[in-house]
Amino acid sequence: MANNRRVERVASLIKREISQMVMLDIKDDRVGAGMVSVTDVDVSGDLQHAKVFVSIYGTDEAKAETMEGLKAATGFVRSELGQRLRLRRTPEIIFREDLGVERGTRVLSLINQLSQERAEKGLSDEPDAELDGDPNLPTSPTEEEE
Repeated sequence: MANNRRVERVASLIKREISQMVMLDIKDDRVGAGMVSVTDVDVSGDLQHAKVFVSIYGTDEAKAETMEGLKAATGFVRSELGQRLRLRRTPEIIFREDLGVERGTRVLSLINQLSQERAEKGLSDEPDAELDGDPNLPTSPTEEEE
């Protein structure tokens, strides 16, 4: 079994090479249907399997079409990796869609929507601002102690 440093180095090399292949070498038109970027590569400890996470920008149809194209190009990608990286055994490649960027964008839009709703209602973003006018609450921690 390979050590962690070697696994990370191989994952980094695979990510770089597959990124170049997606941009330049894969001739399948389906891969060009959506904007594709390799976000991460997870290599098993024995260097036999590699999950390649890709982020695809475009419509749902373009995403599905791009994933089909990538899965069809798996054999080509693996043989090219074998030639470029010169590993004893080239890992099996599995393409997975990375939904993290999409989720992050959705969370940011929800936060912005909540901020706009708060601004429309006239509420402040500071949690203590609504309590400042209440005379029953202590104004500082020292008042409570006295």
